[in-house]
Amino acid sequence: MEDGISKLQTKADQRLIADYYNDLYRSFDQRISEEGRDRIRKAFEFANNAHAGVKRKSGEPYIIHPIAVANIVSSEIGLGATSIIAAILHDVVEDTDYTLTDMENLFGKKVARIVDGLTKLSDEFTAQHDSKQATNFRKMLMTLSDDVRVILIKLADRLHNMRTLDSMAPHKQLKIAAETLYIFAPLAHRLGLYAIKTELEDLSLKYKQPETYNLIRFRMQSQKEKRDDLVSEFIKPIEAELTKEGINFTISGRLKSIYSIWNKMQTKGVSFDEIYDLLAIRIVFKPKDKVSEKRQCFDILSLITDIYKPKPDRIRDWITMSKANGYEALHVTVMGPAGKWVEVQIRTERMDAIAERGFAAHYRYKGESSPESEIDRWLEKIREMLQNPESDALEFLDEFKMNLYSSEIVIFTPKGRMVNLPKGATIIDFAYEIHTDLGNHCIGAKINHKLVPVSHTIESGDQIEILTSKSQKPDIEWLKFITTAKAKGKVKQAFKLDKRQHIDQGREIIEEKLKSYKIKPTSDTLKKLTAYYNLSNKDQLYAQVGMGFIDFNDIENILKSRRQNKLARYWKLSFGKKSQDDELELELPNKSIDKKSTFILTENPDEPNYSLAKCCQPIPGDNVLGYLTSSNHVVIHKRKCPTANKLMSQQGDRIITAEWTKFKKRSYLTQLKLNGFDRVGIVSEITNIISKQNNINMRTVMFDTHDGIFEGELYLYIHNVDDLNNLIARLMKIKGVDNIERIEKIAD
Repeated sequence: MEDGISKLQTKADQRLIADYYNDLYRSFDQRISEEGRDRIRKAFEFANNAHAGVKRKSGEPYIIHPIAVANIVSSEIGLGATSIIAAILHDVVEDTDYTLTDMENLFGKKVARIVDGLTKLSDEFTAQHDSKQATNFRKMLMTLSDDVRVILIKLADRLHNMRTLDSMAPHKQLKIAAETLYIFAPLAHRLGLYAIKTELEDLSLKYKQPETYNLIRFRMQSQKEKRDDLVSEFIKPIEAELTKEGINFTISGRLKSIYSIWNKMQTKGVSFDEIYDLLAIRIVFKPKDKVSEKRQCFDILSLITDIYKPKPDRIRDWITMSKANGYEALHVTVMGPAGKWVEVQIRTERMDAIAERGFAAHYRYKGESSPESEIDRWLEKIREMLQNPESDALEFLDEFKMNLYSSEIVIFTPKGRMVNLPKGATIIDFAYEIHTDLGNHCIGAKINHKLVPVSHTIESGDQIEILTSKSQKPDIEWLKFITTAKAKGKVKQAFKLDKRQHIDQGREIIEEKLKSYKIKPTSDTLKKLTAYYNLSNKDQLYAQVGMGFIDFNDIENILKSRRQNKLARYWKLSFGKKSQDDELELELPNKSIDKKSTFILTENPDEPNYSLAKCCQPIPGDNVLGYLTSSNHVVIHKRKCPTANKLMSQQGDRIITAEWTKFKKRSYLTQLKLNGFDRVGIVSEITNIISKQNNINMRTVMFDTHDGIFEGELYLYIHNVDDLNNLIARLMKIKGVDNIERIEKIAD
């Protein structure tokens, strides 16, 4: 090897590798000393030799990936030489014959420790019932609690993988995109890496829902010229005022991300055109000496609101009380030219650096009024979670996910102490956050002198007095509503909820119940029960029963359902309505399902090898994917279904791509909600249009009117999405109909 270039590489590969390394080198600034640059060069030469001859799926030399990750670590996160070296070496132990001992001998203990945190566990170390994804993530977090650089490099690794996801198979794209959205994007948010978080979200949407992504992107690009004119007109008077005041500033326009637009369309139920805050203006200024940054930010806010009228409920002060990840800024939404709402973000250069580079930027501003202690408190919570050796890896992943958005609300104790908690936290969560004994003996609380129960969801700004009783003990029911990992851990600890104990108790309960009905606990019987409760294996079933979360009153109906008679088979063909019992009675196909191929959905009732998920009610034509159960059965979910997201992020190896064939015989129950302005005959017009559609049948029609507004619910049997969209288009033409929404989950 000469100058870091392997003889196993072609000249074209060598040129490409040299270009990537030079890009990395150009990202170095005063952070990287000469000695650091020499160590980085040594790591590059070592890794290039170790990965020589290996190609990525895209056909590029493998070494390109670690160099690109190191570049993100250097230029986009701003970490130092040790992190850059660890990024270059992060796949060496996993993919080559070199060991962690080799890493330690060549590059020191710190680098070896970080590389260890970034190395996935081999299959033999993953428990049978645990998700490989979840177990690897937990291992990585164990290193995080000592060195946060592990996670920062892992985020860079994930970002580069997402940028180059085109070369992967479709089912792998789905798995990686969902895992990114479920864990890595929130993690980037929690560490203050907004640019990385935004790109991860956008790329995830691009691969999970390409049509939606491309449509929003097209709409944004088509409005670019009009938007640029608006920005130019909007900032002119602000620039003039700031210049007159002698403020050293930069001002720029920033578009809302594609994912955040899509997310708002989903959560608010609005169209692209109804999103008013597509645009944000960012003002970054160099603060003057001897005047507080907060005061200077508010002075600029005052200048802006003298020019444009603010929206009263849209002023956000993240300076007085910064976000948990250290983010500081002043946000205000004002009425701009042409009647458009525009968000303005005001930051100092220090605040901007922390907003863009998150946790890494705190090192630079150590000693200044930086809320690093908040990050430390969050890391302490992660350590607490990791200290529970009995917790299942999937359960741990769920609890960690909950903690990613912690500190979204601020609560006060009776003495005025501030406590940060996640949105949706309850009285019990708050009590355990203050002290374990307070949580264990909590019977309720007072908020503004008003008595509330332990399950009450608290809101930002509440001042809470916890009420206790010596006779009170933790209740198993609390686990159903508490949200913080700390509270869950303490309640489980109080009950000594050891997983093995749960499983043993659950097994005893199930076997006793089955015995009373003279049913043997065979593997087929347990598979039926597991599928019925939408669980992945029998251990999960035992544990849920052992904890008391599953009631077995209907076990006889589940297991002793009779085979379908001819009439039932006819109704199934006509309306696609299977009871859960019928679904369990069907014999499973013997042929194995190829996870790498697209699963084709047919309406042949003699091939019952798939079922439609009840959580999202997909119908033919919806953008869907399949989840392969342990019994070789496929459950079909919509790609945007939250349950599917969770499955993809935790058990991605069971995810397969799926496509519909043309469905013409079977019908599927679909629910629509309508509203609009009431007038004589409108209900009749709506039902007439539906009855004239040959391929749609009505099951239930309900309408209610009040104060000149009507609201309606329609339950319809529909063959496919095209028929549904045609119907909605026709109904929207009726005078008075304002909005039609398809309900994802239909109540039984």
